[in-house]
Amino acid sequence: MLKLSRKTLYALEAVVDIAYNARAEPVQSKEITKRQGIPQRYLEQVMQQLVRAGILKGVRGPRGGYLLARERRRVTVGEIVRVIGALEDDAGTNGYASESAMGQKIIAPLLDTVQRDMMERLDAVTVEDLCSEAAGTGVPRETKDRLDFTI
Repeated sequence: MLKLSRKTLYALEAVVDIAYNARAEPVQSKEITKRQGIPQRYLEQVMQQLVRAGILKGVRGPRGGYLLARERRRVTVGEIVRVIGALEDDAGTNGYASESAMGQKIIAPLLDTVQRDMMERLDAVTVEDLCSEAAGTGVPRETKDRLDFTI
């Protein structure tokens, strides 16, 4: 069965957390770890990949953290999956290697079609869609209770 890697699922949770809890200042990775329960060692690796890919923007310093690099409606789940490299693809056969004609001509093309269909579906879902779904299902939001005063 095709499935997303744990690293990819963590990346999706982290990006949606940043978008869902968006505010003027960057979201620190320790906040994401606390809210989502993502191990810090995985999170930092994932975040750096997402920064290099232009999905997130990293801000250095004591009040640093991560922000979305683009509007959340312009980032798709498929893009995040591709960046993290969740679906292994060896020569277009989704990791399936066979010496038989049945495997090469029937099974491998089937797996390619399934993977292509899955990626098309993931490309149709944006981070905005996931944030809307989270709000609709009552997922708690960090920014709701946060007040910001400037004097």
